[in-house]
Amino acid sequence: MGVIYLVRHGQANALAYGVSDATDDLRNGPGGLTATGDTQAALSGSFLAGQVERFTAAVSGDLVRQSQTLNGVLGRFESRPDANVDAGWNEYSLPALVGHASPEMYHDNRAYQQQLDKGLAGWIAAGDHEPDPGPDGGPAESYPQFKARVHDAAARAAEVAGSGQTVLVVSSAGTITQWIAQLWGIPDENWPAMARTMVNASITKLIVGRQGVSVVSFNEHGHLSDREGGVSTVR
Repeated sequence: MGVIYLVRHGQANALAYGVSDATDDLRNGPGGLTATGDTQAALSGSFLAGQVERFTAAVSGDLVRQSQTLNGVLGRFESRPDANVDAGWNEYSLPALVGHASPEMYHDNRAYQQQLDKGLAGWIAAGDHEPDPGPDGGPAESYPQFKARVHDAAARAAEVAGSGQTVLVVSSAGTITQWIAQLWGIPDENWPAMARTMVNASITKLIVGRQGVSVVSFNEHGHLSDREGGVSTVR
């Protein structure tokens, strides 16, 4: 039996979501972790170091917030594997879904979430129809293409997580929950409801065995919370 720990990236600055905010925390570069995100990654690393002796493999997408979180988690371990990059774990293109979101909209969680939910619903309904390029001019990815990309990345991770192996994967809320939705048979239109609940630097544990991949725990974040609120965030 093998084990996979899926960790969502820590809190990132607004540029990670295509929003330019003059007040943003850019200590880790555009799209990188905030000070809170650094703390979240370290806390998740400490929690995992209390659960497992070491990881035999570690991978993230190529987004800055993902790779920085991976390094923050592994930094709490005495022995660490090489950090590998698999772009299959990247998030869907947020700018393409929320358009030119203003800093005011971004900081209004309700307004931003409504815009994102609207974009996701239209993206899912469009199916194989080639979506329009996002405001950043980046390549468009249809929802079926996104599903297939996540499925393939997950298959690669499961293959690495052979008997006795413990694998760390750092990704994003939409990508992680997309794999869980596939494993649980969640309808496409209900998948976004899972994604919006995922806490920054939360941990989801899966086991890989002869019967396939099974979810043991989902969105675990008790190590980030306390009665004063802790450092638990969703964006």
